[in-house]
Amino acid sequence: MADEEPIGEQELLDALQQLRVSDLLVQTLSTVSSLAFHRLGEEQRDLEQVRLAIETLRALVPVLRDAVPPELVRDFEQVTANLQLAYAAAVSDAS
Repeated sequence: MADEEPIGEQELLDALQQLRVSDLLVQTLSTVSSLAFHRLGEEQRDLEQVRLAIETLRALVPVLRDAVPPELVRDFEQVTANLQLAYAAAVSDAS
């Protein structure tokens, strides 16, 4: 690792020019869903964060509908539904 050269400014600019907003949104939604499932666990439970993640997915998945393959939209819709069910179960258990 010590032999690696730092990324140059031009390389960073080139990488940013290649980046698409849809790619960033897909990565963001993947991260948000992973965090939400993690926050459903007993040790890291934070239902407010899970609720925020669900609302984020519900808001952004439709925006991606025309920018990514339909299978990916379907996958995110399934993730959203699974999170909603798990959230409802967690809220019920907490009551």
